Amino acid sequence: MSLLPKDIGTLSRGVPPARTGTLFVLGANGGMSVAPGTDFTLLFGRNEPDVHVCVGVGDTCVSRRQGVISRTYARWVLTNTGKLPIRFPGSRLVLNGDRVELTSGYTPLFVVSPRQEHLLEVRIVAAQPRAAGAAGAPEAYEQDTSDREPRRLTPEERLVLVCLGRRYLQNDPQPQPLTWAQAAFELGGLRPGEKWGPSRAAHIVSKVRARLSRDHGVPGLVEDEVPQPVGNALNHNLITDLLVTTTLTKADLPLLEPPPGAPPQR
Repeated sequence: MSLLPKDIGTLSRGVPPARTGTLFVLGANGGMSVAPGTDFTLLFGRNEPDVHVCVGVGDTCVSRRQGVISRTYARWVLTNTGKLPIRFPGSRLVLNGDRVELTSGYTPLFVVSPRQEHLLEVRIVAAQPRAAGAAGAPEAYEQDTSDREPRRLTPEERLVLVCLGRRYLQNDPQPQPLTWAQAAFELGGLRPGEKWGPSRAAHIVSKVRARLSRDHGVPGLVEDEVPQPVGNALNHNLITDLLVTTTLTKADLPLLEPPPGAPPQR
């Protein structure tokens, strides 16, 4: 391992010469590189004495040790050990406890804090890097500095929303909200003594979307803010907000466990 030059600026424009598979990580106060054959686990987070690369310095919402990157079966793997989610390009959220293989090339990561998103740059030297000046320059990602706090949900709202967004909490690579019919079917299995139908689930979620749009200014939760066809966009935006604000976490998944003696859910 070695420290990166202080004047490197950004990993998006390239890195010093290194072996294929070398990991480069850059935070706000500097970074380091790790060769692929090194038995070394890189720690990143807010507290400089406890980590190798700092991210979110001064933001107490970021964990002291937000995550680790280690070498596993010839691949670099990121594990989120902090409370806040980490956003990958394409809006994929990696939640606490999730492990994700990192791909070769440049990857901007963002630790999603209620105060702002903190950039952590990662680059893995590819076997055949593009020539200088080739097409496909790295895409820029803007920081979202909106104020986001955990939302207040009633127990019933939380149950419905955990059901609606369970694919996100279960780390589906391309998650989508359940349909109203799917949600009603699963809720009916969880609460067999209650009458659950698509309209009841839709009404509960619609009220949450309207409340968060009105009281917190969360964008993309009402139809006139989303281009047609709307599809699942409103519920996707809602679930994303609830994950980013840590209103919903993996700790909510036991709510979906069926009562004793109930048939297993599909």
